[in-house]
Amino acid sequence: MAKGGTGDRIGWLLSGLAILLLAMDAAGKLLAPDLMIANSPPLGLPATPGFHRLLGALLAGCTLLYALPRTAPLGAVLLTGYLGGAVLAHLRVGGPIFTHTLVGVYLGALVWIGLWLRDARVRTLLR
Repeated sequence: MAKGGTGDRIGWLLSGLAILLLAMDAAGKLLAPDLMIANSPPLGLPATPGFHRLLGALLAGCTLLYALPRTAPLGAVLLTGYLGGAVLAHLRVGGPIFTHTLVGVYLGALVWIGLWLRDARVRTLLR
């Protein structure tokens, strides 16, 4: 797929959607709303604003790396690890599989499909 082609545009569209969703999640964690903190203990997470701000900062940093073309593959790898932790947290407590536990898998797939479509380096690597 040539640069600027249909695959590239679809890749940026999918990546943009992933970036938007991840940025909204990071912003929510950085603001540490009471509802988010109240739902932390059932997942085994600390119910403190500082913990959520740390998670939000990590997610924002990984998302920023993913959004920048030069560092997008590194961002995708780091986001995969972050999202894997989210899947584990929900799996550990027996959360609803399709609506909670697998959300990290859905987002991870969106990240990698978008990156594969927009970045020839990734397509070459994954052939």
